[in-house]
Amino acid sequence: MALSSKTVKRLLTLALAAVGTFVFWMASFPLPFLFGPMFACLVAALLGAPLVGVGQVGVGMRTILGVAVGASFTPDVLERLPQMAASVALVPVYVALIGLVGVPFFRRIYRFDWVTSWYAAMPGGLQDMVVFGQEAGGDVRALSLIHATRVLIIVTLAPIILTQGFGVSLDSPIGTPADELPLHELLFMGVAALIGWKGGERIGLFGASILGPMILTGLLSLIGVIHFRPPAEAILAAQFFIGLSIGIGYVGVTLHELKRDVLAGIIFVLMLAALAALVTEFVFVLGLAPPVDGFLAFAPGGQAEMTVLAIIVGADLGYVIVHHLTRVVLVILGAPVVARLLRVRERDEGA
Repeated sequence: MALSSKTVKRLLTLALAAVGTFVFWMASFPLPFLFGPMFACLVAALLGAPLVGVGQVGVGMRTILGVAVGASFTPDVLERLPQMAASVALVPVYVALIGLVGVPFFRRIYRFDWVTSWYAAMPGGLQDMVVFGQEAGGDVRALSLIHATRVLIIVTLAPIILTQGFGVSLDSPIGTPADELPLHELLFMGVAALIGWKGGERIGLFGASILGPMILTGLLSLIGVIHFRPPAEAILAAQFFIGLSIGIGYVGVTLHELKRDVLAGIIFVLMLAALAALVTEFVFVLGLAPPVDGFLAFAPGGQAEMTVLAIIVGADLGYVIVHHLTRVVLVILGAPVVARLLRVRERDEGA
């Protein structure tokens, strides 16, 4: 039976990602399972290769990260939630500052409309911001490229900042090998991942592939059923598909889009990095968190990508994820409301 065109493209994408992983691993580059597929697919996409995503397989891989986060929610983490309150309270201020910097930047410098400027500036999930922007009448392609660039730059710069700026190692144990974990716990993790993902989708939970498994696994962890994170092999697989998905975000990009949308995304993410550095310093000076935890908690990257980095450097996963969840919830709940106000303002100005 002949393979369909989409299947051929998908196999090509997986092959390129695998080659990138192998090359990075043989060269002893950092994070080969993340950076290898990311840069291989990025280069191929920019060269015009017909790459495609892996569909539900890629989404399903994110459940591994949800399980990893949920497994870190222990009674000790719950006891420390009040101690995180002061730091979490900075998240709304941080998001507001990003909006104050980002919206004028995209609106006045790059002349995007109000809706596109707003959703381009908001540090929410890539898919969420693109969907909301599309529903509000924004420039979907520009939003996709700007947010893909934000995630790409943050994922690329964060390990450099962590190693060179904070002096941490990127070779912390990411998990116990599968053959050393109790079989019943692996089964519970798999059930929590599947039910949490599909159940979350059924009830309309945003970020269901991560949050659903996280919630169920967190409950299992709190009652003492689960005591381990997902096996190391699963975490590596999640890295592979996250890297692949970042790289293929540039498929079909044109020279005009590189000059406008991608460049705008690069400049903006550098501005965000400076802002995140200031907030991290503020958090550290106040004694609210160690520098590495503060940096990862306020780095404006995607939730999945920051989860991977937190695991790799051995950061306080509970602290980091509580802050990213707060940011994502604020953006998802508030962004559509503000976007409607901006659209009304734009109509008023055009009248």
